[in-house]
Amino acid sequence: MPDISIDKLIRSHRKTIGLQITNDARLIVRAPYFASEGLIRRLIRQKESWIKAKQDYFKQRQSKGLVRKFQPGEEFLFLGKVYPLVISDDLPKAVVFDGSLKIAQVALSNVKKHLENWYKSQALDYITPRVEDYAREAGLKHHAIKVNEARTRWGSCGHKNTLNFTWRLIMAPPRVVDYVIVHELMHLKEKNHSHKFWAEVAQIIPDYRQDERWLKQNGHLLAWDG
Repeated sequence: MPDISIDKLIRSHRKTIGLQITNDARLIVRAPYFASEGLIRRLIRQKESWIKAKQDYFKQRQSKGLVRKFQPGEEFLFLGKVYPLVISDDLPKAVVFDGSLKIAQVALSNVKKHLENWYKSQALDYITPRVEDYAREAGLKHHAIKVNEARTRWGSCGHKNTLNFTWRLIMAPPRVVDYVIVHELMHLKEKNHSHKFWAEVAQIIPDYRQDERWLKQNGHLLAWDG
């Protein structure tokens, strides 16, 4: 039987080896600098059943992901609430949000692109001031804020202190968006996921674990295809 492949190996000053299965069924291994490849492989073999069960779970969930048809009445998430798609003949631009999600009739030939562009714009407009507010509260400085196309990585903190967020995050409830923002901001202090890092997150969002659970349980709803 072939060995389970490691999709990403992250070494740090941690003391133990940690295994993580991501929403897209990848295996991430976090290991101390001193941990040999043989030691890591032995742990993976010991945890083989758990790893495969988790990977199968996420693969099955992905297969049940949302496939969009972009038809009238189809429901779309925005800041945790569901809105039906409405086709309109009289709109000043391709997409308008006024309590319902409206798209111009003339934009239907490229509806997926227009909706994604709208989500990207909304994400940047919403996330930017939230980042600034939390950064001031925590006394932190970042380089820039960017919105990207990531499907299951909600945010990241670049080596130049650039904060990146997927536009799909704007579909999540506001408190979940805030959690991801705080999570990435705290990486300006702590580049790993040590106990110190989580303590920093908890100082601002004490019950952050429920936001993590929401993403684990509902994250596939933010990665729709068309």
